[in-house]
Amino acid sequence: MIEVNGLNKEFKVVKRQAGIKSAFKNLFNPHYSIVKALDDLSFQIDQGEIVGYIGPNGAGKSTTIKVMSGILVPDSGTCKILGRTPWKNRIEHVKDIGVVFGQRSQLWWDVPVIDSYNLLKEIYKIPEVEYRDTLNHLTHILDIKDLLNTPVRQLSLGQRMRCEIVGSLLHSPKILFLDEPTIGLDAVSKIAVRNFIKKINKEKQVTVILTTHDMSDIEALADRIILIGKGKILLDGTLEQLRSRFGTYKTLTVDYKHATFDLGLEGTTITSKSGERMTLTVDTKQIRVSNVISELSKKCDIIDLTVDNRPVEDIIVDLYKEYQI
Repeated sequence: MIEVNGLNKEFKVVKRQAGIKSAFKNLFNPHYSIVKALDDLSFQIDQGEIVGYIGPNGAGKSTTIKVMSGILVPDSGTCKILGRTPWKNRIEHVKDIGVVFGQRSQLWWDVPVIDSYNLLKEIYKIPEVEYRDTLNHLTHILDIKDLLNTPVRQLSLGQRMRCEIVGSLLHSPKILFLDEPTIGLDAVSKIAVRNFIKKINKEKQVTVILTTHDMSDIEALADRIILIGKGKILLDGTLEQLRSRFGTYKTLTVDYKHATFDLGLEGTTITSKSGERMTLTVDTKQIRVSNVISELSKKCDIIDLTVDNRPVEDIIVDLYKEYQI
């Protein structure tokens, strides 16, 4: 469905020092630096996948989305989406994609939301019956019927993002690009957006490419993760593969009756201890969690015990450090 091969994209950025004198010099003799946003980027995505496309700021995520949506033209390489090249077949291409940029709006700021939807209907040439059915369905699922006659500028961020997603799906696209779709949203709005994304993916097999810094979005939605850094693919696999490769540590939180003891097990570190609670980090490459629990039960009277996986955020940070990005 999506085939990206050897994409390269560079940007020329003006370099200047602070001050009026420096600005005047650069006016006549500008100095530039070259930023390589995409560096021989290649991957494939099948229909119906939800892919978390992650990486630090400046890694090339938004540049990739803009190339795949036909907004940017790469310096070299190929990109085929549904058999078309996005920047060469833009009119046909945009009929099959929906794009939501968390920090940019496709809705007109000063007019009611429904007016923007009616205009999008005309732009995409959506038949009236299909438009009404789709609009009713989407507004019901995302609970925005009461917002349709409200100007966009009067909506909260969470309300606006839900309206943006509806706008991007009015023409029933086969692919949905979401760039930071839950940025700044409260917990209720985040859950509503996540549930909606999972619903349309399951019911209509809409392929979703999600870029975000919120790892809870990735855990809740993504079947697959592509990690990008400095314009290159660093990791491509499932969340479980990521955990098994880099998340070998588990956290044990133990509540026990007051006791004094030294655990002293290789691969086990006590990270905090106070009164009748202790938190340990266990390296499962060196020792099994069951062995740690067995040893604990010998040395103290356990009241309660929980075992947690290492947070995905910590794993990602370690990956950034490993790849020096």
